[in-house]
Amino acid sequence: MGGRAAVGGGGVLELSLHILDVLENAIEAGAARVELRIEEDLETDRLTIEVIDNGRGMDEKTLAHVLAPFFTTRQTRHVGLGLPLFAAAAERCNGALRVESQVGQGTRVVATFQHSHIDRAPLGDIKGTLLAFLMTERPVDLHYVHRVDGRTFEFDTAELRAELGGVSLTHPAVRRWLGEFIAEGEGQLSMTNEQMTNDK
Repeated sequence: MGGRAAVGGGGVLELSLHILDVLENAIEAGAARVELRIEEDLETDRLTIEVIDNGRGMDEKTLAHVLAPFFTTRQTRHVGLGLPLFAAAAERCNGALRVESQVGQGTRVVATFQHSHIDRAPLGDIKGTLLAFLMTERPVDLHYVHRVDGRTFEFDTAELRAELGGVSLTHPAVRRWLGEFIAEGEGQLSMTNEQMTNDK
């Protein structure tokens, strides 16, 4: 996973690291826009992570091998364990990972997990993952949606860029605000209904 060492309990990669790997794949594929959706449905005990990009996509031959260990199309990494590890993490938790792609149309990656499964790694540092993606040299717009039992945190960097009027997301003041904005939004989602009631 590109040398990142942060792991969850038992040596299991936090899901945020898997997400970052898929987001980096989108950048490598030349995507200008990416959609990241995280859906936590506690009633059905499912966690769904979906990443859709408008990059160059993959042909059928590449798509057929994309979940094979050690297969990669990247020029900057020699061992392609990203998607196979993500798939294995999902399968360990009564879930699955599927990849849909079409040349010139982009790629869609969907991973599902049993939310309460004992082996499911935590989401981890979502704020850090989003900031790492947004602070890349080549600007890529992100539509982010995170839902937990009907509560939603959502933003679109295309709208943020329009509001900023040409000021880069990498500007120190903007980066600081963005970090606080994401932390607050994610924090609201992690609160229980009882905590939310007491907070009012």
